[in-house]
Amino acid sequence: MQTLLEQIDQGKLWNIPGGIHPPTNKAHTSARPIATMAPVPRYYVPVSQHIGDHGRLLVKVGDKVLKGQALTQASGPRALPVHAPTSGHVVSIEPLQASHPSGLSEITLCIEADGQDHWRARSPRLGFQGLENDTLLNIIQSAGIAGLGGAVFPSHTKLALSGTELLIINGVECEPYITADDRLMQECAQEITQGIAILERLLTPKRILIAIEDDKPAAVKAMEAALNQAEFESAEASVRVIPTKYPSGGEKQLIQILTGQEVPSGKLPSALGIVSHNVATAYAVKKAVYDDEPLIQRVVTVTGGALSEQQNMWVPIGTPIHAVLEQCGYQPQAKLGVVMGGPMMGFMLPSIASPVVKATNCLLAASSQEMTESPQARACIRCGECAVACPAKLQPQQLYWYAQANDAEKSQAYNLFDCIECGCCAYVCPSDIPLVEAYRIQKADIRAKQIQQQAAEEAKIRFEARIQRLEQEKQARANKHKKAAQKRQASMSADQKDLVAQAMARVKAKQSQPESEPQSDPGDAKKAAVAKALARAKAKKQVAESEQSTATETDPKKAAVARALAKAKAKKQAQASDSTPQADAKKAAIARAVAKAKAKRDNPDADVASPATKPNDAVATTGKAISQDPKKAAIARAVAKAKAKQQAAQAENAEVTTEAVEDPKKAAIARAVAKAKAKQQAAKVETQTANEPEAVPEDPKKAAIARAVAKAKAKQQAAKVETQTANEPEPMPEDPKKAAIARAVAKAKAKRAAQLAAKDNNKGDTDGV
Repeated sequence: MQTLLEQIDQGKLWNIPGGIHPPTNKAHTSARPIATMAPVPRYYVPVSQHIGDHGRLLVKVGDKVLKGQALTQASGPRALPVHAPTSGHVVSIEPLQASHPSGLSEITLCIEADGQDHWRARSPRLGFQGLENDTLLNIIQSAGIAGLGGAVFPSHTKLALSGTELLIINGVECEPYITADDRLMQECAQEITQGIAILERLLTPKRILIAIEDDKPAAVKAMEAALNQAEFESAEASVRVIPTKYPSGGEKQLIQILTGQEVPSGKLPSALGIVSHNVATAYAVKKAVYDDEPLIQRVVTVTGGALSEQQNMWVPIGTPIHAVLEQCGYQPQAKLGVVMGGPMMGFMLPSIASPVVKATNCLLAASSQEMTESPQARACIRCGECAVACPAKLQPQQLYWYAQANDAEKSQAYNLFDCIECGCCAYVCPSDIPLVEAYRIQKADIRAKQIQQQAAEEAKIRFEARIQRLEQEKQARANKHKKAAQKRQASMSADQKDLVAQAMARVKAKQSQPESEPQSDPGDAKKAAVAKALARAKAKKQVAESEQSTATETDPKKAAVARALAKAKAKKQAQASDSTPQADAKKAAIARAVAKAKAKRDNPDADVASPATKPNDAVATTGKAISQDPKKAAIARAVAKAKAKQQAAQAENAEVTTEAVEDPKKAAIARAVAKAKAKQQAAKVETQTANEPEAVPEDPKKAAIARAVAKAKAKQQAAKVETQTANEPEPMPEDPKKAAIARAVAKAKAKRAAQLAAKDNNKGDTDGV
């Protein structure tokens, strides 16, 4: 059984599924030599013209540049620089509309030509045999060379692959109207074979095949002649003529025609040990290695019925498209624009002010006879012609529905990215459905999402790397400090080590102490401080009380005062043990005082000393006593008067003692009120006594004794009030002067009440006599 290489050597060819045979329309330009584009005043060079990352800017506005000078620097494995197409000055660096179907803007350098077209310093070579592969790859990348067949993939990445069995040089150029590669092979076959030799040096393949369609006999003849004079290190090279069929020039389709092998879905041709390059790419490699010229111009087919002169031209990259068309006599057509690329795989330019780029191989300005306005799409009739014509054996109808529904998952499941956008499906569609346009939009959307996801993953990797780096730096600092501490400890004496150990022990003790104690907020700290202050005040108060009790043991008056204070304190403690706040205690005391005042107002004849006793009962009892025994009635009135004064004084002391602790001013006022109440109560009792019917006493001596006893009790009660007022622990008033005045007033009132009581008693004595 013959091997694949043996079959290739015998010239065997295979067929591809699908494909179409549209009119080629190549005769207008294939027979004419390549012309040179005239200089223009300004050139517009986009920084990114290939698949991959763009380079870093090396110039700024106002800089002078020379022809072939690098404007950007490659900053990644798939990055390519761009170069100045002529000498001049950089007048702007700004976003301008790109030569892309989206019409989006990209950063573009505007160079104003000086008309001199001066080159930068160059170092031409006679050959490449003395150069290393890495040097050759660096030269190719620095020259900004990308695939010029339309994909613009960085060439140096494909040339760095290993294990290549077959190198294919693509000169098929199956797209209608385009003859750029055809004319390049006819005029520059020798330079192309020199470039192929450089590719062979880098890839070391076993076979080299130069594929050309059978409708280009002049190019076939020129390449065969150049191969007879070329020298290759190890590979055998030959020209392989294939039948004319669209899209035979597709990379995967060409591999299938030449080898009979199909590139697996999602894989690259390198998986089969095959690498392909365009003839224009081989020419650019020769110019970079031999002549030290970067990729600053390319052959562009300028064709179409709207032009008075159709031809191939050497066009500097960055030349405005409208200038190229004007040089060829462009006559704008109504409702028809300009297509960049061929009629099958090209796209309508959003604006002819955009520049020529590395991917520009054709400018088609068709007339109304060649191209009509896009017809209105109609409903699919499910004829299946699109599936028959598809060279990738896809299902265009299904892909179109999923693309319209923006179903990325289903689109990828039906191998959307295997579509080469050849346009065969749209060409044969009887409903004029723009199938390829829908595929392009769906691909762009999926790629945008993939780029976002990749950016997120890269950001995550950078973040994790940063965290790891910070942790390593932290560990390095800790190790450094540890070593420094060990070094210091080694140089310390025994006494110094003991001092350090003691200091560390103290620090640890302080650090552990807050952990064992519960943390409290500032409010709790304030409450604790107030509680401590109250405890200290209570302790001082208890000491003072004990001293006072000792002193009162030798003084009966002080002992009486101390007992009164003890009773008041007991009442206060009983109120404090209650859960009612202090404000409620004040209100309760005031309420009791108000209740007593109301009771006295409503029942002036009531007995104050015994609230439980009903006023009517007291009156009835008094009347009965008077009617029965006049002596007993007089004695009862005197006793009631004394009891009233005593109870008023006790109520005064209790209320004053309760409120004095809280407010000095209120305490003084309360004492004054209590004395006034006592005086009022005494006056009521006297009035009641005076209004009662006088009874004739049976014994004048007993009546006189009773009055004397009542007078003595009144004086004693007044003395108690004065003594208790004088001996009570006076709280610190807010105003000392007001407090002194209040005490003086209280004493004066007490004396006045005593005098009134004595006067009344004397009057009673006189009446009795």
